Amino acid sequence: MLFRLSEVKKSYGGTEILRGVSFQINPGEKVGLVGRNGAGKTTVFRIVTREEAVDSGDVVTMNGLKLGLLKQHVDFGPGETVHTAALSAFKEVHDIEAEMRILEKRMETDHSAEVLDQYAELQIAFEHADGFSYAARAESVLMGMGFATEMWTQEAATLSGGQKNRLGMVRLLLSGADVLLLDEPTNHLDVHAVEWLERFLHDFDKAYVIISHDRYFLDRTTERIIEIENGRAVTYKGNYSEFLVERELRREQQQREYENQQSLINKTQEFIRTNLAGQKTKQAKSRRNMLERMDRLDAVTSEKHGGNFGLKKVVRTGNNVLTVDDLAIGYSTKELASHLNFSLMRGEVLGIIGGNGTGKTTLLKTVLGELPARHGDVHWGTKIDVGYYTQNLDDLEPRNEVIQELRRVAPLADNGELRTFLSRFLFFGEDVFKNVSDLSGGEKGRLALAKLIYSRKNVLILDEPTNHLDIPSREALEGALDEYDGTIITVSHDRFFLDKIATQILAFDDDDVDVFNGNYTEYHDWRDSREMAGSRQGEREKKREGDVETDGVAASSSASASSLSKNQRERLEKRIAVIEKDIAVLEDEVANLSGKMSLPEVVADYAKFQELSGIAEAKQAKIQTLYEQWEAASAEL
Repeated sequence: MLFRLSEVKKSYGGTEILRGVSFQINPGEKVGLVGRNGAGKTTVFRIVTREEAVDSGDVVTMNGLKLGLLKQHVDFGPGETVHTAALSAFKEVHDIEAEMRILEKRMETDHSAEVLDQYAELQIAFEHADGFSYAARAESVLMGMGFATEMWTQEAATLSGGQKNRLGMVRLLLSGADVLLLDEPTNHLDVHAVEWLERFLHDFDKAYVIISHDRYFLDRTTERIIEIENGRAVTYKGNYSEFLVERELRREQQQREYENQQSLINKTQEFIRTNLAGQKTKQAKSRRNMLERMDRLDAVTSEKHGGNFGLKKVVRTGNNVLTVDDLAIGYSTKELASHLNFSLMRGEVLGIIGGNGTGKTTLLKTVLGELPARHGDVHWGTKIDVGYYTQNLDDLEPRNEVIQELRRVAPLADNGELRTFLSRFLFFGEDVFKNVSDLSGGEKGRLALAKLIYSRKNVLILDEPTNHLDIPSREALEGALDEYDGTIITVSHDRFFLDKIATQILAFDDDDVDVFNGNYTEYHDWRDSREMAGSRQGEREKKREGDVETDGVAASSSASASSLSKNQRERLEKRIAVIEKDIAVLEDEVANLSGKMSLPEVVADYAKFQELSGIAEAKQAKIQTLYEQWEAASAEL
């Protein structure tokens, strides 16, 4: 046992946050701590680290327990660089090393057995404390957290807030703590750093507890979930996805038990009313005493909502919503990305991912026309009505009540309809009469998204829509977008969210951009297999280089014979260009045929519908043949 909470209660200003939390963390456990905002998750961490005292209950920790807490705000001393800040996690090693330097100086004149034995003991301690590898470990973690070598000499105090938090994470991961308490560890990390952290924690042999809204991260790093709900802790085995299944089963069972108890209470109360003054007075009093002693069960408070969102259909766009052709984006002084080529059909969802500063938001502003393209073309289809969600939430009127703010996009809607829709975004009861100025960041985000979706725009462009949202709010948003029948472009670092809604991924990766048909997990698996294949290809090339060195003349002749001539390469490139043009033309024709086939008069005319369907199938078969030819030519090239 590392630490244990037993029936812990905690209140603030008369509001009970924890009503009897009990759980235990053991060595090596990988635990996720979940619950909606305000449930008390961070309070639990503050209690474990003794920053907060409990109102009642017990907190027991192992003797000499070394806790590592990831703080939300990290500061560094004057003169401390990025590199020395990382190395400061190894204070024990530094102390041993300092003693060894002192003894080495003394040993220049003192060769006594006592001094030699003392130095030998320090050497053993230095080795046990990883003294020979700690610098390499620190530098590996720095690189994983996104600190390139040119940043290592930078003074830590000059870093941005997000960079300071990342450096704090570096120091914590190197601290050698018995258990890590990680509060939103993926904040301020780009996708590469998050994936690196997932691999680090997978191989980490100590215990940790993670508070996170990143459900994909929880899936890949935890083996047990503790949910704080109604002030109590409930433990589930497995990762986050397994927890969702088990929680639903538990809630169904809990609801049945609650309903059975309510039925028993009602029948007992009726018996008491009927018999308290009659012949069965003694039995009635006995049952009344039983009710008074009964532990009442709580009703289930699931955030899931049955039924649909009541969304009205949006105006139908053309089949081709957006085509981006050889687009370069950036500013007058800097190009962020080039050779962007993708198309978006009606009803599709494009998820955009990538590191900080790679051009994700710049791409959104370019396709919206807010920034000019450096070169290339952006073509919008017909009947397009775009709604744009930005992270600064500047479209909200602070003086309005929540329901008034939603009415701005639906002036004729009645209050009942607006309140029903707002409940889907977790605004219940009197919440709808709160002033916008009094809402939290997450509540404002929910309201802005509710407005945008309710506005019936047929194309939504969303820039990090899940920022500031807790997990129930993210689930509510996913439910709304699942019912929405328009087209969506979204920048998001929430991979779980992208798995739920994306049909296509555009990934900014260093100087390259990938476009992939599928959700995030499918893209991730494809990228990993490509990198693995590239690694194998690199190994084969190294082997061939070795063969060249062994038999230079023969290998040179073979390489020359297998390489393409300039004319052959040019013919292949022209062939590929022609195939790509033919594919584009045929795909446009198929899209036009699909549009005609959806017309009411065609649907009603079976013979005409069959004729158009046959033409479309023939063209689709030709497209497939052209793709096979394209792949063969590309492979040869």
